[in-house]
Amino acid sequence: MFFRTLASAAVIALSGSLANASPEFWSFEWPDTDFEKTTVENWVEILSGGPPKDGIPALTDPQFIRVADEMDIGGREPVIAVEIDGAEPRAYPVRYLTWHEIVNDTVAGVPIAVTFCPLCNSGITFDRRTEAGVLNFGVSGKLRNSDMVMFDRETQSWWQQAIGTGIVGELTGVELFQLPTWMESWDQFRARNPDGIVMAEPTGHNRPYGSNPYVGYDGSHRPFLYSGELPPHDIPALVRVVRVGEQAWPVSRLRAGTVSENGLTLSWEEGQVSALDARDIAEAKEVGTVRVRDASGADVAHDVMFAFAFHAFFPDGEWMLGS
Repeated sequence: MFFRTLASAAVIALSGSLANASPEFWSFEWPDTDFEKTTVENWVEILSGGPPKDGIPALTDPQFIRVADEMDIGGREPVIAVEIDGAEPRAYPVRYLTWHEIVNDTVAGVPIAVTFCPLCNSGITFDRRTEAGVLNFGVSGKLRNSDMVMFDRETQSWWQQAIGTGIVGELTGVELFQLPTWMESWDQFRARNPDGIVMAEPTGHNRPYGSNPYVGYDGSHRPFLYSGELPPHDIPALVRVVRVGEQAWPVSRLRAGTVSENGLTLSWEEGQVSALDARDIAEAKEVGTVRVRDASGADVAHDVMFAFAFHAFFPDGEWMLGS
């Protein structure tokens, strides 16, 4: 059912966008966005994912509860761990991010955006401070190379989630600072942070939290609404890779043992399931937890994304395949 729904949506979105692939078309929907400033060269890349602007409702200033008081999240379910000096460690469950994709929050005085694009498996946390001030992000409903296009409410500029960069509007070319956060299981987070906090279930949105609307997606052969090149080296499009800057390590390398190279140590530990496999996230297949640290042992900003997304946004990137 999922793939029939995606296929129908893809045909509608693709045919509509191909017929209207121009800034002039999008400007009717986005009258306050400056389409004269953009890095987008081929507007056919911008597709409607189905929902309109804010159709996927981003969250702002969420509520939190103590780790010990959370009883509904499955132990192996993924969460995004945010640990910033001066604040209690906090977890953002992917069971909520799947349905909201962006959480605008403030941690230890640092305004952050915790983001998750299911179609790319990209979970990145950004600092919301920019030269234009602190931004508040929403979900545009647009996709580019199957990746979420965010927008800021202050200037209505468009941002590419996978790279944290403005691509349309006043803030085109501005880059958001990526924070060193990571995705791990709920069990792993609470074992390390028994006195930490976790984002409470959002209220007022009527979403089936804990269920996955993309059943079987990371077992498919082709990404949704993606017409770009597939990865080189015979790497399947929807295998997970660890991106650090413009380099990518296949997670399969890490599963065979810790990798230390280029001043980084990349490790893998079992215990976390996929958010994009079974309908019930807690019952999904094992994908494991990746950590990336530098020579001092400090966490390094990274992303565990699908291989096709890395190739799409870093076409000249380096594939760290080992010998």
